[in-house]
Amino acid sequence: MANPNLYIKQMEMGPMQNFVYFVGDKKTREVAVVDTAWDVPEILKAAEKEEVTITHALVSHYHFDHTNGLPDLLKELDVPVYINKAEEQWMKGLAAENTKAVKSGDKIKLGEIEIEFLHTPGHTPGSQCFLVDGNLISGDTLFIDACGRTDLPGGNPEDLYHSLTTKLMKLDDSTILFPGHNYSELQTVTMGEQKETNPFLNIPTLDDFLKKFGYKE
Repeated sequence: MANPNLYIKQMEMGPMQNFVYFVGDKKTREVAVVDTAWDVPEILKAAEKEEVTITHALVSHYHFDHTNGLPDLLKELDVPVYINKAEEQWMKGLAAENTKAVKSGDKIKLGEIEIEFLHTPGHTPGSQCFLVDGNLISGDTLFIDACGRTDLPGGNPEDLYHSLTTKLMKLDDSTILFPGHNYSELQTVTMGEQKETNPFLNIPTLDDFLKKFGYKE
């Protein structure tokens, strides 16, 4: 049964259709902001309107379109910034003193709400998703009916294949997917639906996956 105190707010921001999220506890009104980017004044205005307090910042991966708001956020709020340890070095110029490096399986709590970090490399070496009471905030690892690119610096299609097949495909069908970009007519779907319709979750072998990405003929 889902925790009735779970709070998730999805906000589209910026020219690349990024989703920024608040996730936290309805009762205590503590939230983490996920992938702070593009419009920090609007993010802070949303927090005020929603009557929530931002106490943490979570980073799905280091790419500019998911992190460019961190310096402005930290000018306003002294909060810890959680990134996978594989990408800790990328935070030196953005959130050095506030950076908290985490590994897969680590957890934090906001009120009664527990957030688990799930390392899903492939799009970048330290890409991570956030598991929250039957919900998955997936960054650029998994989109609705698509998945993250692997042709950017640090991308690795073999790693992404294993992240999708050995980690995300094993999540319960009822898990609700919240992607990192608004690339679909839908904003959320269940993992059960994605297991049926997402072509990148239905590739039987690594060789086939590599061919799909153009790495093999």
